[in-house]
Amino acid sequence: MSATTATTGSAGPRATRHVRVLADLVPGTRTRDLVLVLAATVLLVIAGRIAIPLPFTPVPISLATLGVVLTGAVLGPVRALVSSGLYLVLGVLGAPVFADGGAGWAFASFGYIIGYVLAAALVGWLASRGWDRSVWRMALATVLGTAVVYAAGLAWLVPFLGVGLRQGLALGVVPFLIGDALKTLVAATCLPLAWKMVQRG
Repeated sequence: MSATTATTGSAGPRATRHVRVLADLVPGTRTRDLVLVLAATVLLVIAGRIAIPLPFTPVPISLATLGVVLTGAVLGPVRALVSSGLYLVLGVLGAPVFADGGAGWAFASFGYIIGYVLAAALVGWLASRGWDRSVWRMALATVLGTAVVYAAGLAWLVPFLGVGLRQGLALGVVPFLIGDALKTLVAATCLPLAWKMVQRG
């Protein structure tokens, strides 16, 4: 059974246009969206808490960027924006959801969390236009989303630490390039593969 028939039944081709991201394959409407948003927020919390502090930078290595890309691609722009925004709000309000159980906003890597919200919406928007069904386009979507995270992170990190752009890049970008390349590989493999499995099912 294909993704089309799985979601439309006898509704015909007209309804297939509503299947834009993987989350649209889940039956339901508002209740479905609420459950998906909350589940994605929990995933971001877990991914963010899986962190490795580095002695030479205040920015830890974490799986949060991968979580943002995956939830963005699966949920689409609106649900991903709400989910990542909820993650940010919970942390700002004091819930220990950020890396190493952090909370609040007055810390060096907070800009990256702002970037998560923007990246989730961007990747979700690209996925809703079919980018998650191609390895190369999903890889590009991941790179663009990661670049947004870096840009927001640097915009906060540099003035927060009072350093120049070169040092900001050394602290907040360069140490994470290899890891983010691996995350790109994972995302670019998993999303198109998920679509192929759905279409074959």
